[in-house]
Amino acid sequence: MARILITSAIPYINGIKHLGNLVGSQLPADLYARYCRARGHEVMFICATDEHGTPAELAAAKAGMPVEHYCAEMHAVQSNLAAGFRLSFDHFGRSSSGRNHRLTQHFARALGENGFIEEVAERQFFSVADNRFLPDRYIEGTCPNCGYERARGDQCENCTKQLDPTDLINPRSAISGSTDLEVRETRHLYLKQKSLKGEIAAWIDSKTDWPILTTSIARKWLNDGEGLQDRGITRDLSWGVPVQFPGAPWTGMEGKVFYVWFDAPIEYIAATAEWADDSEQPDAAWERWWRTDKGAHDVRYVQFMGKDNVPFHTLSFPATIMGSREPWKLVDYIKSFNYLNYDGGQFSTSQGRGVFMDQALSILPADYWRWWLLSHAPENADSEFTWENFQVSVNKDLADVLGNFVSRITKFCRSKYGEEVPAGGQTGERAAALITELEGRLRAYEAHMEAMEVRKAATELRAIWVAGNEYLQSAAPWTVFKEDPERAAAMVRLGLNLIRLYAIVSEPFIPDASAKMLRAMRCDDRSWPGAVAEALSALKPGHGFETPDLLFAKIADEEREDWQKRFAGIRT
Repeated sequence: MARILITSAIPYINGIKHLGNLVGSQLPADLYARYCRARGHEVMFICATDEHGTPAELAAAKAGMPVEHYCAEMHAVQSNLAAGFRLSFDHFGRSSSGRNHRLTQHFARALGENGFIEEVAERQFFSVADNRFLPDRYIEGTCPNCGYERARGDQCENCTKQLDPTDLINPRSAISGSTDLEVRETRHLYLKQKSLKGEIAAWIDSKTDWPILTTSIARKWLNDGEGLQDRGITRDLSWGVPVQFPGAPWTGMEGKVFYVWFDAPIEYIAATAEWADDSEQPDAAWERWWRTDKGAHDVRYVQFMGKDNVPFHTLSFPATIMGSREPWKLVDYIKSFNYLNYDGGQFSTSQGRGVFMDQALSILPADYWRWWLLSHAPENADSEFTWENFQVSVNKDLADVLGNFVSRITKFCRSKYGEEVPAGGQTGERAAALITELEGRLRAYEAHMEAMEVRKAATELRAIWVAGNEYLQSAAPWTVFKEDPERAAAMVRLGLNLIRLYAIVSEPFIPDASAKMLRAMRCDDRSWPGAVAEALSALKPGHGFETPDLLFAKIADEEREDWQKRFAGIRT
């Protein structure tokens, strides 16, 4: 048994997330967490809401709420939606927690005492109309790289290029829209990432098993142009972790908070501490996951994220940990994803474009979405959601293949033998060939899951379902029954055991359907199958079962057309 720490990139608090956000981090992380638990590993699966920074302030102002009330309300909304999609977090925390405040200040102090933080006088936009300095996300303008007219002062949403507010063409205040901006001098703290470049580069070079997407982005930021730069880690805001605190190795930083991208990854650690607090466990319970001097030396730490988050997790957060000179756990593997686009355009939270998590669950249960999103995960390139593709995948994979198999075998058994596993007979050569095929496919499925190859795992899982269907079709127990009921009984017995096998191995992808299949088989044994032949004899003759209701309903053309109109890509 291994110990596996899994974190998903924490979503911003500013609104309900869309399906592109979901498939880019939380959902594949849940897939892996469920698989690891099924294989008997000890898992700690952590996520949280990212509640600081200008997105939270702007969203709260738009909603007409105090920012702390807005964040509390939206955390509850996002937590409920995560539960709706069956995301199996051990803890879903909040970056505004007291734990994260204290840990962020702890890291900042350690970095300062070790010489990795310096004060920098910089010139920053001041809005005369708003009478305040404008942090990067309070400024919008035209991207100098791609010409996108709604680029933010920290990063262009369109081309993902990192920006400084002064890079923007025709800048304006995101608060008031005013262009009456002046550049004034202010003081901020900078993380001296350049001083840690050698250590970070050596660490990244050691990760020879990382996805090319992850390492290519990291090396680009490390080496392109002027290479890795020092990064401002404070902002002129009121909502966030205060920069001036007792014991801080600097003075005069009142009225400033730490940059959201400095404190947000620290929340991974803080959320694990929140988990310990909530379960009334001592600090040792969370430290064994994060401190290599307190038990985390044998932990495998895996992160899941979209490609836009890679620079902060391969450079800035590691710089924070390395610069502390304390024995914190560094990530072992980063699984990054490209973008999921929507019907010829991009998903966008800020512009309300695409299908959002609450809308998706109002149409169909979670398993429908989980299957499509994971089987089309944008691993090696961007992928695109279309309603036509969604309909075809649900109807063919879930309804025609898996659902049809479960329905046919249980209904046939009930009609001929009653609702219990029938006795007697031998299965023959077809069953032996099926077992051989499933043995190879199951081991391949396991290998893909271990390697976090999401689409390959989905393809193999579907092939496992198809194999059972093809066996049933060729064996034709309904025909054999007429002449040899005992031989047909053996086929049916194998088919019922296949339902149990399918339920167990499919659980990471479609947990609700898996639970429904196991309940129908009246089976509490969820142990992962070893030898397939042994797994297919787990339900013995006489074992009772229930014929389940329809596992997956097909999507009709009329429904698909209605959804295309109702969810045309703009959320008001």
